[in-house]
Amino acid sequence: MLEHYDFSNAIKNPFAEVLNENRTVVLDDDVIDYFLALSDEEKIPYQTLINLYLTDCIKNHRKLTMSWENK
Repeated sequence: MLEHYDFSNAIKNPFAEVLNENRTVVLDDDVIDYFLALSDEEKIPYQTLINLYLTDCIKNHRKLTMSWENK
């Protein structure tokens, strides 16, 4: 290993600005299980699938509709 490395001709990583930021999100077990099973089928990491799904929701302006039943 060298004691000194010359980075004077280095090029900045063009993807550094689009890197994802780590966040903590609480998800139900059945949600994780669903995406884990889907990730096995599609051979894509489950976190990537969740991100792709949420990104699709943003692009298509999907909004959650909820109704509450009183019992």
